[in-house]
Amino acid sequence: MNQYSIPRNNPLRYLPLVYFLPAELLAGSPTLRTLPRCFSEVAKSETHIATIRSDQFLNEIMMATARLVFPHFGLRGWVEHYTDYCPAWALAYVTPAWAKALEGEIGWGLQALFDLRKDEYILFFEPEYAKEVMGRAVQRGITEQGWQGILDTVREIPCHEDFEPYGSRVYLDFRRKWYHTRSKKVKMVSLDQYLADETHSIHDLATDSVDIAGMVEAEDFAERFKERLSEKDLEILELRAEGHTFERIAAKMGYKTHSGVMKRIWAIKDEFIKYENEQQ
Repeated sequence: MNQYSIPRNNPLRYLPLVYFLPAELLAGSPTLRTLPRCFSEVAKSETHIATIRSDQFLNEIMMATARLVFPHFGLRGWVEHYTDYCPAWALAYVTPAWAKALEGEIGWGLQALFDLRKDEYILFFEPEYAKEVMGRAVQRGITEQGWQGILDTVREIPCHEDFEPYGSRVYLDFRRKWYHTRSKKVKMVSLDQYLADETHSIHDLATDSVDIAGMVEAEDFAERFKERLSEKDLEILELRAEGHTFERIAAKMGYKTHSGVMKRIWAIKDEFIKYENEQQ
């Protein structure tokens, strides 16, 4: 029996990934742990084959593989720090691509399992080896699929929707980058808050340590910056301040996709930094 007799949509193709997982990752996957580390025992058992065909198997191998893959994308944190809105999160869960890339890198695929001795026990891969090999496999997969541009964009243009909104270091670091220092009186004023509409309270424009004079200065600073924007850009940012997602803004503004809105946000952010530097 060889790999070409296995349909492409058969989840048995992910079994090599199961055996590639370091023990620490497999520990969090109760369904995967039920599978013997002898391929012939799996192949001849209807119970194990039913397990491989189950939704639980697919969910666990996708999650475990994503955890192994994501650190090699060049982003901070773990896959759990990001939401399914983030393109990098979605790429981490493209399990067929990583199974293929791993086989291409070291030949560890379904055919390798068929080539094992009937009673051969598959030892756990060492964590450092698994990490190093998966790093090469991820780069192979990114190159083969043409995904480098997507990852570059995620790094260059992060947005709030990309992150799980809890107090992780990754999210807090993103928030800090989203903020800019204005002066000794006006500290840590966010771009979203600077560009709020006219009904926005000036108390939202500064931290608790800022005095009234400083808050008035921040309000004036924001208004002068808003005068530099086109009506379209100002509308985009006011919609963002109201909490609308990029997709919703794109629909309201007539963009075909939300990527156009993201590009405008990034351009305005650059303009804001230029304006802020001019005022120092």
